[in-house]
Parts: sequence; C-alpha cells; structure tokens
Amino acid sequence: MLQVTNIYKKYGALEVLKGIDLTIGTGEVVSIVGASGAGKSTLLHILGTLDTADSGQVLFDDKNIAKMNATDLARFRNRHIGFIFQFHNLLPEFSALENACLPGFLAGRPEKEVIKRAEELLGMLNLSHRLHHKPSEMSGGEQQRTAVARALINSPQVIFADEPSGNLDSQNAQELHDIFFKLRAEFNQTFVIVTHNQDLAEMADRTLVMKDGVIVQELSA
Repeated sequence: MLQVTNIYKKYGALEVLKGIDLTIGTGEVVSIVGASGAGKSTLLHILGTLDTADSGQVLFDDKNIAKMNATDLARFRNRHIGFIFQFHNLLPEFSALENACLPGFLAGRPEKEVIKRAEELLGMLNLSHRLHHKPSEMSGGEQQRTAVARALINSPQVIFADEPSGNLDSQNAQELHDIFFKLRAEFNQTFVIVTHNQDLAEMADRTLVMKDGVIVQELSA
C-alpha cells in the first residue's frame, strides 16, 4: 500500500533523513523507534504528507504524492490518512462528537452520515456517555480516544500516530494500545506508530529502529 524509496530530508545544514527505503502493507501495524533526533517524526510527517522530502519517492497505492498540487494533496490527506498525536489537538470549544465529525464535514460528506459514524466510533471506544462533553470535561484517556475516533471518521487507508500514548498513564496507554489492535482486527486498519513505549513497539508486527536518519534494524514480532 505504501512504498518509500530513497527519502532524504535536511533542514538547513542538518541532514535528518539519509536515504530511507520502506514498504507498509495493508493491515500492518508498524512501530518506529529510536533515540530523540533519529528522524522518526520527520519520516512520519513525510509519510503522512505533512512535510515533503528533498528527494526520493512516496507512493500510496502507486500514486506519487509529490506530483499532487496543494489542493489535491489536502483532499487526499483528508480522505485517506488519519493522524493521532501525543497531544490530542482537540478543539476546546467543541464537544467530543463535534471534534470527531470535523474531518467528515471537511470532506463534504452528508451531515447525518458523518454524525452517525462518529456516534458509532465513539460508542465503540466507550465514549457514548461523553458525546456532548468538551475536552476540558474529559480525562486524558477519553480525550485521546476522541482523537482516535476523529482519525477514523473517513475510514482512512492508514493512521499515522506520533507518540500516541506519550501523555497517558500506564493504564490508559495500555487501553489505547489495545484499541489499535482491535481496530486492525475489525477493520484491517493500518497503523504506523512512532513511539518510545517499549510495550507498544513490541506488540507491532514489525519494529523499525532508526539512528542518525537511517533505519538500522528491522525486528519482526
């Protein structure tokens, strides 16, 4: 589904990625680990179309994303990619339901269809009792599960997660990790996860170890 060839990226004189080759299959859960500064988040942002490589190629189902204009790329990102970050980035003035619905509304889907899907997802994530609560009225784990529902609302091909449990206590972190694998089992959802959490990394189908801008090791579960 996702094929990356010879990706390089630098910021000024600092070379962050130094020739990354990578393939991700549908339904895979892949973790990316390594010390801070290894290039993990930069790679994730390039894979997720939030940043561009200086050279190399990223193909989604044989589509070269580098050849898309800004409008087409934004549309592609909205419909095919979901994001989960360490800090959930929920809009504080909106309820859990409204936050989860936003990408669906931006995609131009029918309002009733989006709301129904958001309610289903939030219910599956044990948040039916929080539909109309704002982020400030929810726990950290509930906020992050709302962010998961938002990431899933458009049934993306792949979800990119950057330290998704980094801001959670151990119990909420474990619950979130279990949710990822439940989603893979039920929807064949693909995940690419940057994490410092050893337990999550070891649960993945493959673990890619990065150091100094390159993948130095690949471990299979």
